[in-house]
Amino acid sequence: MNLLLDTHALIWWLGGDEALSILAREAIGDMGNTVAVSAASAMEISTKFRLGKLAQAELLARDFEPIVRSQGFAELAITFRHAAVAGAMNITHKDPFDRLLIAQAQVEEMILVSNEKLFDDYAVRRLW
Repeated sequence: MNLLLDTHALIWWLGGDEALSILAREAIGDMGNTVAVSAASAMEISTKFRLGKLAQAELLARDFEPIVRSQGFAELAITFRHAAVAGAMNITHKDPFDRLLIAQAQVEEMILVSNEKLFDDYAVRRLW
């Protein structure tokens, strides 16, 4: 499987948080799966840390790339196509980070690892 981690799934994986579902934990840990992390998650974490909304993510905000790479996760850059699809979405969900993750999962045909049930309304495969 080709997985794309939602930002909270990444944070919970790194922290060993039990909020991450067993199914998600097993899929992320399965060496047969490709696990990717979006550049949108790097921006979301650093933005929310700067705003004081993710105080527990200081190390991740500071050293995002080496921490993510140490897990063997692939980087998923934001392409013009991802941005265009995200911008064209006629959805009520306004979070720009979630829009990008949805668009990336659609364009790259990846399974989005997320507890966000509302993603199910936007033609994306979700694992939780």
